[in-house]
Order: sequence, then structure tokens, then C-alpha cells
Amino acid sequence: MRDEWEQAHTDYTVPAQRRSPASLADSEGDWRDHLEHSAPNGWLIRNSAMTEALVSGKPMYLLHTTRGIDAIRTSGQVHVSSGCLVGALYCSPLAGQREGLRPHNLGAYLMATKPDTTPMILEVTPDAPIPPKGIDYLHLGAIHLRTYLRYQSFLTPAEADQLDRAVLAGLRAAAAFLDLALRNATGHATPAPDFIDRLADAVRAVPFLGYLYFEVLSEYLMLHSTTPETKNHAQAGELNNWLYKRLAFAAVDGMDQLFDLARFKPRHHRLVELVEGIEPTLGPGAAEYVRRRLSHLLARTALDPSQDAASVTFQNADLSTIQQTAPGLLGQMVFREIRYMGRYRELYHCFEKSKALEVWDYWNSQGIPTPFNGILPKGEIGINPVYPRASVRMWVAEQDGKGYLHPAEEVTAVVTPHLASWWAPPRQRDTQNAALMNERSRHTISNSDPTVTDDRSYACPTRL
Repeated sequence: MRDEWEQAHTDYTVPAQRRSPASLADSEGDWRDHLEHSAPNGWLIRNSAMTEALVSGKPMYLLHTTRGIDAIRTSGQVHVSSGCLVGALYCSPLAGQREGLRPHNLGAYLMATKPDTTPMILEVTPDAPIPPKGIDYLHLGAIHLRTYLRYQSFLTPAEADQLDRAVLAGLRAAAAFLDLALRNATGHATPAPDFIDRLADAVRAVPFLGYLYFEVLSEYLMLHSTTPETKNHAQAGELNNWLYKRLAFAAVDGMDQLFDLARFKPRHHRLVELVEGIEPTLGPGAAEYVRRRLSHLLARTALDPSQDAASVTFQNADLSTIQQTAPGLLGQMVFREIRYMGRYRELYHCFEKSKALEVWDYWNSQGIPTPFNGILPKGEIGINPVYPRASVRMWVAEQDGKGYLHPAEEVTAVVTPHLASWWAPPRQRDTQNAALMNERSRHTISNSDPTVTDDRSYACPTRL
């Protein structure tokens, strides 16, 4: 199991080491080298201020915003959340300066857009330098699948059948695009405008593609932006998080009410329009970047590393076959589909606590009290609630007129390994998908994989 979690983490200070399917036109190392040396902000991949703070071994100061400060004072507990950090307290870095603690631009965004929350300062004193290994929720698919197979008996036969049929229908509806993306990943380029339009259509059937689409565009914006705002953040050692915030809320109506990347599916014309609205010079290259980067990442996150990407097809494949060839994609689909079941509110902790226990064990074995979102070291960092060799103190913060934070009231509380409750409202499906989901199939997800053990990754909605 720890090997699976190792595969889901990235250390950007060392060469890429993750196993990948055969026949890909570019390796993970090729992409890392290209982005570090060709993108204007690529140097921040390896040398961000957050990474430097982790490896320093010195106390780290983090910002957490909460609507439950009274409950924290009363209970003496701070609960962690699932999401992109699996089971950690979601925070952003604070930089110690003479004037006070300066929020990372991600934290500044959260404070500016969530005025009804209380800012808290958390001081984490580690026992040693912290390995800069971030968890990448796009690579959690195989773990999602293994977790589901272990606890599949918690579903009724009708629920399990409904899930199988929904996932298979989605795969069949998106099979042509999935095969197209694999062809692109192996070097057979197709026109970018058509690729983007077909991607947008496929998101309806395979919601994970919306998450992948959004993360690729976020990466493109953060690494290639050259605005004065971005340059100022780069001088502080930070990628500009405001860019993808603007992207998300411009792309999807009501995203501020329900942040759900399954709804992120701009077609080509709209994609260019969105990017040009954020930074005009980046519009012309956006579609081609998405075509190349998303194809590569889909192959790496969907397929088992033992597979040859050039020989895999999703056309007419049953779930048993997909379980062997593309466990990452199947796990991501199952994970998202099960969240919208009527009883998932009751079953949430069964599935999510199991993964949290495993990742806590991994982090403890690696000496990681403060895990971060490792898609890029962009400033989403958390606190491991069961790390035994670090101390955590917390204060309610006051912000001065220049934006710096200062400890005001120390709060006697501990970060506990209790997952905060989570719920997703019923998802609205279009008519086409409703028909697909009703398609009956004799295929089911098999629990015969010998790697499934009694022991037990987003991917929950991105925290914005």
C-alpha cells in the first residue's frame, strides 16, 4: 500500500521517478524539464518559497480560515477534511517578516473572498527537515478503486448494480475520445480545436476529465503568466493562484455556490475566450497546450503502468478489462459516481477514513507533518493530524492595515483525526446521460484482483 501512496506523491526537487505506461511520446521527466526551463515561471516548480520552508526544518506558520471558531474554542478540536489532501487541515503558508506574517497569495485570496471566516495562525514545529513530497489527487485512482472493492459489500446489490451500469455507460459514451487522447499521448497529433470540443463533450460522461481539464489549464496559466501581478508573486517565491480562481468562476455559472469541476467543460471557442479574458497573450497557445498535456496526463493517471498506451482501447471494453488496463480511470469514475448515491452521506466516513488512515501512515513513515497539494507546489498545504513528532500551536489572527497577520488570542485546541462531514447535492444529468445510465449491462466490477487487501485520491472537490 505504501508503494501506491508513493506513486501518488511528487518531489519536484529530484528527477521524476514515477513509472509510466509504454509508448508515450513524452516521459514525465521530459515534461518536467520542458516546463522548468521553457515556462516563464517554471523555476518555481523546484524552488518555491513553500518548498524552501519545508526543507529548512524550521517552524512553519500556516493560515487556516474557519467559520467554526466558537466550536473550536468549545470543543478544543479542529477537524480535518478530505479533498485534495485526503485527510489534512487545509491551510496556506505564511511568510515571517519584520512587519508580521505575510499571507501567501492563496491565503490572501481566501481572506479577501471569504470575509465571514475567522483567520487562524498555526505554528507547526517539525522534528526535522520535511521531505517536499506533495500528494497529487489525479494519481489516486487505483487507491480509490481498491478502497471501493474492499468496502463494496456496504452497498446493496441494487446500489452496486446501479454504480456498475453508470460507470460502464460513461466509459462507453466517452470511449472514442479516450482512445483519441491515447493516440495523442503516443505522438499522433490531432487538431487542437476538434480535440477540445470532443473533450468538452466527454466530460459529461466521465466527470474526472473535467478535473483533469481544469488542472491542466491552471498549470498553463500559473506557469506561463507574465502579468505584473504574477511577477510580484514570483518574486516572493509563489505561483499566482488568483489566475485559476478567475478561470473557474468565469467558466461555470454558480461555481461560487457549488465548486464542482465535473461542470468544467468549455468548448474550444469558449476556452480561448476564457484564457484571453484572463491574460490575452496566453489565448493562442491554450488549446494546443491542453491537447498535449491532458493527453499525456490522462495516459499516466488512467492506465496501469504495465500497459502499452499504444495498444489500449476503450471501445467495447467491459469493466473487468478496464479494471486491469485502466484502474486509475475506473477508480476515479467510481469515486465520483458513488458520492452521488442517496446513502453516501451515511457511508462517507467508511470510504474516506480508510484512505485517510493509509495516507497518515505513509506521511508518518516519510516524516511529513505538513503535506501539500503536489499537482504543483502552488501553496495548498495541510497539517497531518496524527504526526507524533511535531507540535502545533494556534491563534486567532488579526490583520493590520498593510495585510500582515499577528497572533491575537491563543486557542487551546488540537488538530484531530476526525474527518469533517461532507455531502454533495444530487447531480443533474442531461437527457442523453440519463438514457445512458439506464442502459443495463451484465458486466460488473470484479473483486478478484490479488492486490486488494484488508488494508486500505480526488478526488474530492478542490478546496477553493
